Amino acid sequence: MTPWMSSGLIYASGLALTAGSVTLIYITTRTFNFAVASMATIGFYVSYTGVILYGGLPYKYYPFVIIIGSIVGLICYYGLNRHLLRRRAAEITLMMSTLGYDLVLLSMIQMYTDFLTKTYKLFPRRVTMNIYDFELFGEKAAAFILPFIAIVFLMGLHMFLTKTKFGVAMRATIENPVLAGASGINSDRVYLVAWVIGGGMAALGGAFIAMAQTGTPVMGMFIIPLMFAGAILGGLGSLYGGILGGFVIGMTEYAGVFYLAQRFGPWVLGYRMGIPLMLMAITLLIFPRGLAGIPLVKLFGLLAGKKRGVNA
Repeated sequence: MTPWMSSGLIYASGLALTAGSVTLIYITTRTFNFAVASMATIGFYVSYTGVILYGGLPYKYYPFVIIIGSIVGLICYYGLNRHLLRRRAAEITLMMSTLGYDLVLLSMIQMYTDFLTKTYKLFPRRVTMNIYDFELFGEKAAAFILPFIAIVFLMGLHMFLTKTKFGVAMRATIENPVLAGASGINSDRVYLVAWVIGGGMAALGGAFIAMAQTGTPVMGMFIIPLMFAGAILGGLGSLYGGILGGFVIGMTEYAGVFYLAQRFGPWVLGYRMGIPLMLMAITLLIFPRGLAGIPLVKLFGLLAGKKRGVNA
């Protein structure tokens, strides 16, 4: 496995989860969640704190990452999103409220890193998490473990949405909130669960991404364009498309910059973010609905939804 492929799989797995988080919250609550940036960063710092203070591999702290991320999502819903949805706020208002929440979270992250620095004499502002990993088949184990964890997590989410009564109710609310409410479905509970799951996905994705690149307090701010690019590339109306879009964006970024740097020199590295964004633009010119508009992906979404007309 080449170095770019190893890091690319780790990075793409994390980006798939964060893009899926963006899509899930948008299709349920009409909210573009800009707080996903700090949610991802929080996930990284939860795993870092566990490793540096209590020892062991980063993977053992991922359940705590999901729990903390879910709590952060829950606070955002109860503190902001719920009240705005009840007042039928415009999408731009919903979006800007999450941007404000993101700035609050960013400030808390900065204070937390200062706390780690002064109290434990650590250097938490530039962290290379993969030094805490071990080798497997001559590669960093994360290249095998993280894609597997991501697949298991997404399979669990798929089973929840398609096999449980509440999951079916959640999909119905996504498709038609008014009709779902008239049928006795508690929309407020559906929105809450979406934020809880979305927060957990974003935090776990951030913990993954920190295994492929340097973790910093502003890590999420630098990659949030790619999170949204993945969601848009996949098609904002499809959860599965958003997850696939995030994975494609991540792998394209690593593969593209590796190929171009070999061909034209290392100066290309400064423009690495432009590569997946160009892919997104070209794809949308051909398929305006994103990857969800491609027949095979669309068919999978319909099968997952059990019947035509229910967005996955």
